[in-house]
Amino acid sequence: MNRTAEGEPAPEDVLVALADPVRRDVLTVLALEGGATATSLAARLPVTRQAVAKHLAVLGRAGLVRAHRAGREVRYEADLRPLRRTTRWMDALAARWEHRLDAIRELSEEDTSP
Repeated sequence: MNRTAEGEPAPEDVLVALADPVRRDVLTVLALEGGATATSLAARLPVTRQAVAKHLAVLGRAGLVRAHRAGREVRYEADLRPLRRTTRWMDALAARWEHRLDAIRELSEEDTSP
């Protein structure tokens, strides 16, 4: 996984983690319910507990999920801060492209007649 200069997960890692629909479902459940175990997540999703654990590991490396032990169980909670940072990065990238496209449009619309 890549890290930003501030030590945060890089946008590309967040996007890779979110590329899988099961991981998006896992993150959605965690965000809506406030937390769950791998076992309770597997009961709600069409995958095994082992598959959920692997998806949670990917989400964890991207900083989107935090784990903490509660007695014998490991509970997972969503951390949407990396997603918000990635959204801001995407917005800035889109703005730069809009600026470039505006410049191209202006050039193409310039009167080139003698």
